[in-house]
Amino acid sequence: MADDPVVAAWRGLLIAHSRLVPAVEGDLRAAGQVPLSWYDVLLELNAAPDRKLRMSELGQRAVLSRTRVSRVVDELVAAGLAERQPDATDGRSSFAALTAAGREALRKAWPVYREAIHQRLGARLTREQCRELAALLELVIAWSDIGLPGKASRPGTGPTRTRITNVSRDLEPPLPHKKGTESHSLQRPELYLCPLWY
Repeated sequence: MADDPVVAAWRGLLIAHSRLVPAVEGDLRAAGQVPLSWYDVLLELNAAPDRKLRMSELGQRAVLSRTRVSRVVDELVAAGLAERQPDATDGRSSFAALTAAGREALRKAWPVYREAIHQRLGARLTREQCRELAALLELVIAWSDIGLPGKASRPGTGPTRTRITNVSRDLEPPLPHKKGTESHSLQRPELYLCPLWY
């Protein structure tokens, strides 16, 4: 068992997650930003059409359990960062919708979150190692049920990054564009790496 590389990889993934997530959470808290659990939900709402999702859809998209998502939405509503809206087509369901204040909170938190990721992960791995790690994890995700329903792809088909890219670019202030230079997204490839715990 000690020589099983699969078990070793799994153990390393669990330990890394258990140590990195609280550390990043602490960085956000120290900077006076929204908690990571709030950020997770705000990010999904910002990426959704009309910036709203049914609670059931939000439970599937976020990394939290459905019960926890409902509690987080209640906290966001109380803070004025989200609102619940009735579903006209289904009286048993409701939408969670992002407010302007929620979008602003997300915008303010992202630079702090990105810096925390770079400090906690990027300071320990080279950029090439980060690319390799991301590629390996994408393979795992592509072969699992993690992610959006119906969106999981198989290796070789290229897991989509459209939603992540658009969210990051949408939250970033535009860089000055000079004639003859690459576009904003190509100048800043790290924008494709929107929040890791996603």
